[in-house]
Amino acid sequence: MSDAFITNGRIIDPANNIDEVGNLSIVNGKVKAVGGGEKHVSESPSATVYDATGLIVTPGFIDMHVHLREPGFEHKETIATGTAAAAAGGFTSVACIANTSPVIDTPEKIEQIYDIASETAATHVFPLGSITKNLAGDELTDMRGMRAAGAVGFSDDGVTVMNAALMRDALALSAELGFPIMVHCEEHNLNAGAVMNLGETSRKLGLLGSPNAAEDIIVARDIMLAEMTGGHLHVLHVSTAGAVELVRQGKRRGVHVTAEACPHHWILTDAEIEKQGTNAKMHPPLRTQTDIDAVIEGLRDGTIDAIATDHAPHAPEEKAQGMLEAPNGIIGLETCVPLVWTFLVEPGHLTVAEAIAKMTSIPANILGINRGTLSTGVVGDVTTINPDLVNRVDVRKSRSKSQNTPFGGWELKGWPAMTFKAGKGKLKT
Repeated sequence: MSDAFITNGRIIDPANNIDEVGNLSIVNGKVKAVGGGEKHVSESPSATVYDATGLIVTPGFIDMHVHLREPGFEHKETIATGTAAAAAGGFTSVACIANTSPVIDTPEKIEQIYDIASETAATHVFPLGSITKNLAGDELTDMRGMRAAGAVGFSDDGVTVMNAALMRDALALSAELGFPIMVHCEEHNLNAGAVMNLGETSRKLGLLGSPNAAEDIIVARDIMLAEMTGGHLHVLHVSTAGAVELVRQGKRRGVHVTAEACPHHWILTDAEIEKQGTNAKMHPPLRTQTDIDAVIEGLRDGTIDAIATDHAPHAPEEKAQGMLEAPNGIIGLETCVPLVWTFLVEPGHLTVAEAIAKMTSIPANILGINRGTLSTGVVGDVTTINPDLVNRVDVRKSRSKSQNTPFGGWELKGWPAMTFKAGKGKLKT
């Protein structure tokens, strides 16, 4: 932990309705004071001073959907390299998905993630446990024990829990213990063998496609189960217009349902497969412009609560296998902030404060972690953004072990400048 004094920045803290130019003092790793103009000076004589003139100063960003791959897939990513990419991308906290090898499905494995992160991570790491043992979909894990060990939620991301009775029981535990069940929604009997979205492009390329209905059916089922049990359902990586409308209807009925969207699902259509091949192959797949428009509207009207990356690194030789064999997923930690700025804030879909809330206080509230604000006494995690900086995405400079992104070479605006983890600053270079 460190002392830091960040001066002359535009401080935006949506949780506290702050939007003003001023100073931020962090002492012993925690927020000490926030003030406009000359309302306060450094609360620590030994603090390192950072001039944030022209920058936006926000609570540290939170990515609630990240694949760090460790243990078991360290050739793709490690906790050290994944969180280095996160810090470079403006994130100070990440929630890591359980589909490692072995799967994070016991209290001991939750503790292992915390132990590794304490030694190697550049950001805070909050592990998610799996819903079912070994992601097999047959038996619930010891969610009580994992919750006690520090799991912030539960997810079988990568596969759907197809057994509705198991999902009902998981959501019932969610209602009792107060954690989110974070669901991957695809009816596997409808998308078996699919490598992209079912539509004009898949038919043109002669590739097996997954219909929107594969996602919509499971979203509808799980919202019904959340309504039945009172549990907290969180829908991962929403990609279809139908799913957006189902979440919207569920919220209107008072169901405890939240949702997230990833940049690729509100920027790229399935036509990108022709241009990018496996770098545009993901699960759920890229959809159509109609779906993109619906996801953006869902972000705009609050149906979709949070922005996440689904950072899914794969080694170059794995993505080089071709459309049928290559794994699904792209990296996203280092490009998320400028993609949000360029494609949501600049066109006016979201205000700056709305976009920041979807990456700070809202994901913190969903996960139940004491982060995402600049309230006095909260851990001094801070992100600064240069809203005028224009850079080209250079995958060769990625801190991730992998380079599988469809955004390589794109010129984007609004890049992170520095992140502060508990007051300790890290400059993005």
